[in-house]
Amino acid sequence: MKAMIFAAGRGERMRPLTDTTPKPLLVVRGRPLIVWHVVNLVKAGITDIVINHAHLGEQIEALLGDGSKYGANIQYSREGTALETAGGVAAARHLLGEEPFLAISADLFIPQFDFTQVLDVLHDKDLWGNPYPPEKRDVCWLYLVPNPDFHPDGDFGLTMYTVNNDGTPRYTFGNIGVYRMELFDGITPGSHAKLGPLLRAAAERGQVGGEVYTGPWHNLGTVQQLEQLNAPLSLRPASIQ
Repeated sequence: MKAMIFAAGRGERMRPLTDTTPKPLLVVRGRPLIVWHVVNLVKAGITDIVINHAHLGEQIEALLGDGSKYGANIQYSREGTALETAGGVAAARHLLGEEPFLAISADLFIPQFDFTQVLDVLHDKDLWGNPYPPEKRDVCWLYLVPNPDFHPDGDFGLTMYTVNNDGTPRYTFGNIGVYRMELFDGITPGSHAKLGPLLRAAAERGQVGGEVYTGPWHNLGTVQQLEQLNAPLSLRPASIQ
């Protein structure tokens, strides 16, 4: 399985830090955010990685290179301006290929996430070995998280392992997912397109699977949050693990 790391965002809320440093290169507990991802992906045996970038992307390439020093094979999808998440996938499709792939946001801090769990979540056959009709099989598998303070209403419901738009309780999409490339068939490479509407439409069709991840999860959004993550253990807020 290949992985894509979304690293094209401008990081407006992290200014002035992101005026000179791309958000994925901000250091948390001794490592740039994106390095945490690369190291943990390789640990799980996922070594083919595609990274899209726009703002100050040359710094990302300078740090990671071809990935060989981490045991990875890294390719880059260079965007003149950020194309949003679905647009980024469409632009990188020639690098990702047509098999299911993992995608994660570069600005997540998820040091304990075990990426081996993503390798067998999208199934083509039922328990008896019968192929699912294309319109019945999941087109993606999402990792949801308990709602953080900044997003108390959540995004999706979850019934057993089926993600839905209206169910309760509600959970927040953790920006970690496994996708079939067919989900992006309607997106023209080079166009701007968000992932959210595609997920909503697929959930409406009953084609989104998922589960709840309860380990440490931080979507880095503010300078204060970065400072809290890097504070000594005794000085961190209870919500910061």
